[in-house]
Amino acid sequence: MCKHILNAQVSIRSPCCRKWFDCAECHQEQESHTLKKAQEMIFACKKCKKCFRKDAAEFEESDEYCPHCDNHFVLEAVTPQATLQVEGEDARMDNRMLKDDRVRGDQERSLFNIRDVSDRMG
Repeated sequence: MCKHILNAQVSIRSPCCRKWFDCAECHQEQESHTLKKAQEMIFACKKCKKCFRKDAAEFEESDEYCPHCDNHFVLEAVTPQATLQVEGEDARMDNRMLKDDRVRGDQERSLFNIRDVSDRMG
């Protein structure tokens, strides 16, 4: 799962070390060498899990789809945006994450305590 491109549809095999990466930034983070450029690119579709080759010099509009399952893999990349928000479900449905700031009442209750006389039966 790529942390740089959220909607990555294919993995790309790097021609230099022959390992699979979701993007060039993932290769740069994990490897000590620079990414070697090549004319022929090898892809693995994340939908059907099959591999295919594409020539980068003759890339046409029909080459934007997986030849096995027609998954459209050339999409505008969605990168993560930094936001502040509460992680969790809707508070109206599950309120376990909310803190109750009300002051809790006196918890000490006993048969022999004078303050609890009004709560005793009989």
